[in-house]
Amino acid sequence: MEEYSYPIDVEWTTDEIIDVVAFFEAVEKAHDEGVTAAELDEKYRKFKSVVPGKAEEKTVFKEFKSNSGLESYAAVKLLKDADEDDVIRI
Repeated sequence: MEEYSYPIDVEWTTDEIIDVVAFFEAVEKAHDEGVTAAELDEKYRKFKSVVPGKAEEKTVFKEFKSNSGLESYAAVKLLKDADEDDVIRI
C-alpha cells in the first residue's frame, strides 16, 4: 500500500482519527487486493460515527480521492449489496 495524505479534521480525537484512517486503509485494500465486506462494513460504521453527515462525508471522500486517486464512494456502494463474506474489489 502506498502512503497517502488522509483528510483529517483538527477537532477529531486521536481515536476518531484512527477510525477514519482505518476506513481509508480498507478502501486502499479494496483497490489493491480486495477487502471482505465484513471488514469494510466495520470500518465504515466507525467512520460514520466520526463523519455522520452526508455532506461532510462527500467532502472527506473528495479530499481523499484528490490525494490518492482512490474512490471511496465506489467501495461503500458495493458494500450496500454485499454479503459479509463477499470480497469487495474496485
